Amino acid sequence: MASSSQQQRTPASDAVTLSVGGVSDVVVNVLDGFAMASVERRTLADDVRDGIEDCGFEAQILSIESLLSDEGEEAQAKERTVSLRIDGMSSEHCQQVMSAIELFGNSITVIKPVVTPSDPVLTLSYQPNLPTLSIRVILASIASVNSPPFRVTIEHPPTIEQMARAMQHRERQHIFFRLLFAFIAAIPTFIIGIVYMTLVKDGNPSKEYLMQPMWAGNIPRAVWALFFISTPVMFYSASGYHTRTLKEIYAMWRPGSTTPYLERFTRFGSMNMLVSLGVSVAYFSSIGLMTLEARTPPRKVGSATTYFDSVVLLTMFLLAGKPYVGYQLALTLITSHEGRYIEAYSRARTADAVSALTSLRPSDALLLVPATSGEIPSATGSSLEDPEKGDPDNEKGLLSTPLHSTIEKVPVDHLEVGDVVRVLSGSTPPADGIIMPGQRGTFDESSLTGESRLITKLPGDTVFVGTINKGQPLHIKVDAIGGKTMLDKIVKVVREGQTRRAPIERVADHIIRYFVPVVIFLSLLTWILWLSLGLSGSLPAHYLDIEIGGWPVWSLQFAIAVFVVACPCGIALAAPTALLVGLGLAAKFGILARGGGEAFQEMAQLDLVVFDKTGTLTEGGEPRVSDCIFSPSRPWPRSVILGVANELETASSHPLATAIRHFSKDSDAQSGSAFEEIAGKGLKAVFADLKCTAIIGNELWMDEHGAEIDPETSQNLLTWKMDAKSVVLLAIQRDEDATFRVVASFAVMDPLRPGVSGVISQLAEQGISSWMISGDNYTTASAVARAVGIPADRVIAGVLPHEKASKFSTLSRHIEELQKSGPKRKVNSKWARISSTGQNRTIVAMVGDGINDAPALAVADAGIAIGSGSDIALSSASFVLLSSDLRTLITLIDLSARIIKRVKFNFGWALVYNMIGLPIAAGVIYPTGHRLDPVWASLAMALSSVSVVCSSLLLKTYKEPVQSVEAVESISSEKKTHLRSM
Repeated sequence: MASSSQQQRTPASDAVTLSVGGVSDVVVNVLDGFAMASVERRTLADDVRDGIEDCGFEAQILSIESLLSDEGEEAQAKERTVSLRIDGMSSEHCQQVMSAIELFGNSITVIKPVVTPSDPVLTLSYQPNLPTLSIRVILASIASVNSPPFRVTIEHPPTIEQMARAMQHRERQHIFFRLLFAFIAAIPTFIIGIVYMTLVKDGNPSKEYLMQPMWAGNIPRAVWALFFISTPVMFYSASGYHTRTLKEIYAMWRPGSTTPYLERFTRFGSMNMLVSLGVSVAYFSSIGLMTLEARTPPRKVGSATTYFDSVVLLTMFLLAGKPYVGYQLALTLITSHEGRYIEAYSRARTADAVSALTSLRPSDALLLVPATSGEIPSATGSSLEDPEKGDPDNEKGLLSTPLHSTIEKVPVDHLEVGDVVRVLSGSTPPADGIIMPGQRGTFDESSLTGESRLITKLPGDTVFVGTINKGQPLHIKVDAIGGKTMLDKIVKVVREGQTRRAPIERVADHIIRYFVPVVIFLSLLTWILWLSLGLSGSLPAHYLDIEIGGWPVWSLQFAIAVFVVACPCGIALAAPTALLVGLGLAAKFGILARGGGEAFQEMAQLDLVVFDKTGTLTEGGEPRVSDCIFSPSRPWPRSVILGVANELETASSHPLATAIRHFSKDSDAQSGSAFEEIAGKGLKAVFADLKCTAIIGNELWMDEHGAEIDPETSQNLLTWKMDAKSVVLLAIQRDEDATFRVVASFAVMDPLRPGVSGVISQLAEQGISSWMISGDNYTTASAVARAVGIPADRVIAGVLPHEKASKFSTLSRHIEELQKSGPKRKVNSKWARISSTGQNRTIVAMVGDGINDAPALAVADAGIAIGSGSDIALSSASFVLLSSDLRTLITLIDLSARIIKRVKFNFGWALVYNMIGLPIAAGVIYPTGHRLDPVWASLAMALSSVSVVCSSLLLKTYKEPVQSVEAVESISSEKKTHLRSM
């Protein structure tokens, strides 16, 4: 099941979720505000939601999916469940619609019937049986109930990401308005409660006016003013803390709670509870003091012994500390001008990975409908009477509609498994399907497999949504729809890979869980000790400096001060502020950090880096001709031969053809005719002026034509292939010679990125292993690996996108033995980093750039995308390197270590600050004549946060490693050009 929570998740929500019997495998996406858990039965989903809401969180069940065995999955795959929206109904139509569904008998199961026109959504399940039962038949049957026909569409509920985004927006607004109100209230509170009451000397006319009693007893104007200001702050601005505190208490003590009784007294609460208690004690004790003053006869100067100012200032300080409220303002203070520009770009460009993946799916399909099938036409489809007319792909008669069939344009949602659809040249299949007999195609699958070359598809081969048909139009039989396509599998992997939280951020949770009961105990102990000393006569009489309440009220000031000064804002901000400064620093060095604390921590503990090949270790742009050899027995000059090659390649859009055309653009122009192209092999044409026939392509194409290759050329071809270069051969057949002879050989390569070998070497110096994973063939992949310094036994080739994610677990097990015998980290060098956590687990980072890398980037401990890559890779990664220079990776590793060290220092400093502040607030130094009043205690609490922020700001003095300076210097000009082009 998946659910979404409006507020930030706490250990309490995790504990309640896991305390529900039959719930396991809880994973939470803190940034996007949704969680996933495994439940034994569907009815438990409501229990989980109720438990989370009991903790003070708004929760909704977004989806429930069955976890089935292979047999169960196969059975479920045959059944389809859809929700249909029927627009245009009135009340009398509801029964007519249900009657139309009943005509199908037991073939359709109604899950949610149409109840009213205000909720015209019908949910049903069925097993398609073409052509008599399909979604199109059902839609047409419902639409025909009325005249004019109803408009029936398939209803798609909001996705998890859309719901979470909306809930987060509401929460930000909720906090912002409360903070704004508290800030406005804090201005007069500060003037009245601190400036006039404390700083302005007695005798000031304004102070005397404020201290004059009014309305009831000896209550002065200042106290009334503070009462009216603080009351809405108490019950509006701080209401979130009170509500969640009450729900946390209920969740812990509710009937059936599994929390041990001892823990209910020793390990409970959160910062919400501590804040709520501190504010509540200050407010209600002030009400009590006002009540006592109201019973006191008025005097010339009233008594101002209240803590209303603490209520307002404390609430404002705490709301301002909310990370998701102060984020924009903090960016302005923490990051440099260039960093702010990059962060603004980051927020605009970091699109949702799931949405980007889903956008690869087309909205419409060209359905082949046999005229004799008896199928009812689609309710929304449009018939194409002459589908070949105007279609340039069909001008040569490459594909014709079968006899007695029509082509109908229908929404992709209207397809069923078993349908036959047409895939035009340059378009993507609307669903995964199998190529029909007698047809063949050429597909660009780089979006899914990372294979840079075109793939020839034969009858019976499967084609996938998201790939591009680069050949002639063809027909495919739909094999998978809905959530069963390969693209949907990638979406699922990406979504699950984004549900991790930084381990170091849990430190604050554990500290606060014990911090709250300790502070409550210390506050009570402080009050009891001072009260006992006062009542027993152990304290000097001049200590009692208040006019009302006696020793109980006097002692209460110390207890409230302990509550206020101990609010663990410094502890709560220890990680977020350091990570925020690190975010700005990363932007300064051309790194966009998307993965938060988890990503920085994993990079600081890195054991292994896995590189994608194309576009990561190589430049990934248009390939270029690196070598060209002409046969000594060539019949014409080089310029003529290059002209023949150029003319041949003008008939192809293959990337290798583009490289040949670019290389031979200045050659002598030639004119060919009777062009023939065989996908995956090459081209053939006749050159009348030269009295020859020429072919160009790969070795298989040469073999089919019996082309002769001399031994020297063969040796060169072998060398090129070992160097990860693609081979293109040109052969001619002269009129007087019946044999094709190779006259030119071209080596085409995707150049390596600058500095890649140095990066691999530096990683090895730090004890970090480098691996390579690719969808390309092993020969090419291993050749690239050798060129950059990666051993051949660390190459994983021929891997599909959704398989890349699963390879990481296998890779981690294999690497454990390698790490034992490999070089140790230089912990005392400038590359020193935090050592591994002690867990028997290898920390793996993935570096990639394409759509095919998205699942691996999402599930890796740290995903790193090259900024020149696809939007989907960028949005799935933990980090994005804006510079195409991989040497920035070294800076990222070093910076991550510094950030995590600063987080740990902040935690230690915040704890020490509280350990010093608590005794002072409790009155340890009061015998010297000094006391920390609650108002100043709230200021001390704020200074705790300020000190942590200042500590984090010291990160700005960070200098990148010397080895990476050249890479960083190249970013300034490249960055702005890159941003403008994207």
